[in-house]
This record gives sequence, structure tokens and C-alpha cells, in this order.
Amino acid sequence: MGDDNITIDPWGSAQSTDYSRIIDQFGLTPFQPTSVTSPSKLHRRGIVFAHRDLDVVQEAQRKGDPFGVLTGLMPSGQMHLGHSMVVEQVKWFQQQGGDVSIAVADLESQATRGISLSKGREVALEEYVSNYAALGMDPETTNVYFQSRRPIVQRLGFQLGKRTNLNEFESIYGFKGETNLAHVQAPLVQVGDILHPQTEEFGGLRPIVVPVGVDQDPHLRLTRGLANKTNWFNLKDASSMGLLVSLSIHDENAEVFGQLPNGRVDREKVGGVFSQIVGALKDLGFSDVISNPKQGNVHIPSATQRDKHNIRMSLLHLERQLGGLGLLAPSSTYHHFAVGMTGSKMSSSQPKTTLFLNDDLATVEKKIKRAFSGGQSTVEEHRRLGGNPDTDVAYQYMMYFFEEDDSFLSEINSGYRAGTILAGEMKQLCIERATVWMGHLHEMRDQTAHLVQDFLAEDAQ
Repeated sequence: MGDDNITIDPWGSAQSTDYSRIIDQFGLTPFQPTSVTSPSKLHRRGIVFAHRDLDVVQEAQRKGDPFGVLTGLMPSGQMHLGHSMVVEQVKWFQQQGGDVSIAVADLESQATRGISLSKGREVALEEYVSNYAALGMDPETTNVYFQSRRPIVQRLGFQLGKRTNLNEFESIYGFKGETNLAHVQAPLVQVGDILHPQTEEFGGLRPIVVPVGVDQDPHLRLTRGLANKTNWFNLKDASSMGLLVSLSIHDENAEVFGQLPNGRVDREKVGGVFSQIVGALKDLGFSDVISNPKQGNVHIPSATQRDKHNIRMSLLHLERQLGGLGLLAPSSTYHHFAVGMTGSKMSSSQPKTTLFLNDDLATVEKKIKRAFSGGQSTVEEHRRLGGNPDTDVAYQYMMYFFEEDDSFLSEINSGYRAGTILAGEMKQLCIERATVWMGHLHEMRDQTAHLVQDFLAEDAQ
């Protein structure tokens, strides 16, 4: 990568917040709040700022088709406010009709942080799942599982590992010769995490969306690339009009597609595959399908961009009938990083940088009073010059976590910039709302403690 490029490191402590450049460099699609039904405050306020293929999930929602949501947790340390932001997004998708899979990365935690599987389970249940319940996740459509107890995750990661190499890992992650091999293995296990909910055993073929901070995009890029490499059928725009389907021949499907070991072609087998493609397309309602086995493609002149998802899903189902994996590349959404109490990044390993979800109310108040301020050094200067809510932690925490009323937020934003609201007053407003929010969370954690086991998948019991 060139010197001007942004590097995204899923394990790094320093991350770029130049979100416009990130969108351009990594090919993300800017998120428009008006594009979703009943947007949450994170959507309305631009905190969720980009996506990949969210329209695929929205199409499933529109049609009432199933879709899934996947997130994960590292069973180490304590759950902090930044984690609650992901839970809010997962819960929003769940309320829109999505089923939820939550991966407990106990294998990665053991390999990279030295946490035993038994300790990882304890932390996951007592520190994370208990808060998921308290934050309002629905146990009826949530399945929490452990990497160590779900062999298909490791098997799928290993199976797809042959479709990548160290050069690609160096390009995506910046790995070097001295990189710990646990960091090389972990992304492949995450590939298995993200893709396995599509298997027949765990819900079947359907769109899966993964809401993440932009620092996790390397995992999504790797997963999307590997999923696409497994597909047996290509779908692209035709040079004239409509869409074009062609075969993607691999070692796994060469025999099915009539490619004989001696290099010759079994035309009868090829014709049979093309007949099945045509049949699948006609089942979707297309009557103008033009099959060209000799040219290696099927042309659908009347197909539009909006038809792409339905056609792709039909082809993936056909691929599964023929013996392939039939994997759909995952969708993803991306949110801004929430600033830490000190003005730097939040970190579980640095208690002064964040509010933990089990902090008592006195600690919450003390941390907010000490938080980085966007105000001026004196009251006189602040009255004259105004403050900067964009860097003020108290305001940012209200925007990200504690204040639901957009109008009120806009009002105090203007007042702070104008100097009519002082830094201490902004902190007091935040303390009042944080106290209510955290107090409610603590009450709900007591009330929902009995539900924790209900969140566990069968193989996690």
C-alpha cells in the first residue's frame, strides 16, 4: 500500500477516524438514514456511517424473507459502553425480523490472551450475556455459541483457507514475518463464524449482516472475498442489456460441470447444468432467457439491477443442489468509534478511558467529571468563544449513548457552541442522563439474570 493509504488493524490501539477517506479507500457505501425504516439514534445521527450490501438485507426485510445478524465477543476484560453500541445495532436488526448469532471467541481468547476455555465461558456469561439480556435482546431469536464447541466454524475456516495465502493476509492485515501465527489463524476462524449461519444446520441460506466498528472491516473483506471465490456461478452485467450468468469452474465442481480429467468436455453434462440454470431463472418469472452453452453463459435481457439478489440466491440454491457450499457474501454496517473519557480510544485494559457497564453510579459521576472537555480554559473565554461539542466527551456520550431526544441534543449543541452552556453544565447534563441509563441497566440486569441460559444455543449448554 502507498504511504497515503490508511491502514486498518483489527487488533491495534490507534485507528484512523478519517471516515470519508476510509469509505473511498475500502469501497464502502455511505449510509443514508432515510434508507431504513424506523432508524435508531445511531442511524439518525450518522454514527452508523457506511455499509456493504445492506440493500440485500433490506430486500429480505421488504419481502418478509429470513435474514440473520452476527456479532461476537472476546471473553476477556469487562463490557464497556462501546460494546453496548454494537448491542443496540444488533437489537435493532432483531426488531426488524432478524435472527441473531453471537460468537464467543473463546479459541481466539485462549490463543492470543492466555484465557482458559472455562474462564472464557465464565466471563462470557457473567460479563457479556447478562448485559445483552439487560439491554433488551430477545432470547427467543438469539443464539450464543462458543467457537470451541462448534466444529463447523473451524472446519469451514480450514476449508476456505486454501483459497487464500500469506500474500493476501499481508495485503489485508499488514502481517509480516514476525506475526504471531495465532493472529494468522484467528481471521480464518472468524470467516467460519461469519459464514456458518448460512449452512443448513444453522438456519439455511439467507443474508447475514455483521454490524462492526470500521476497525473490523479487514475480517469482512477477507470473508466476502473467500465466499465469492467458492461460488460456482458468476453473475454480472451484460455488455448490451440485462444480466449474464456464467460458470466458475474449480477443482470441486469440474466433474459436475463436465470437465473430464483428459481435458475433454462432457457436453451432455454441460447441457444439463445449463438447463438447470434456465429452469431456475424461469421459476423466477423470466421468459426471455437465452442459453449459450458453447459461449459459456446464460443471458437474461430483461433482468435489472434489482433482480440481482433474487437471481443470485436462486443460483446459490442450485449450487447447493449440485453439491457446492452456496455461500452468500456477508453484508456489514460500520459505526464511528466512540471517544474515550480521556479523549483517546476506549479500551477495556485502560479503566480511565471508559465507563464499564458494571460501574457504580458514584464511579460514573466521578469519571464524567474528569472527562476531556471541549470547553475553553476560562469561563470568560468560553462565554466569548464557545465550546466544541465535537471533542467534548460529555456531549459525545449523550449523543452516542444516553440521550434519545434529537431536538434536545441539537439545542445543547448550539448552546455549547454559543457559549451559553458551560463545560461544567454539559458534564452535569451528561451525569444526570448517565445515572438514569446506568441505574436502569443495573436494575434490568437483576431482573433478567434468570434469562441468561435462554440465550445459549443447544451446543453451548
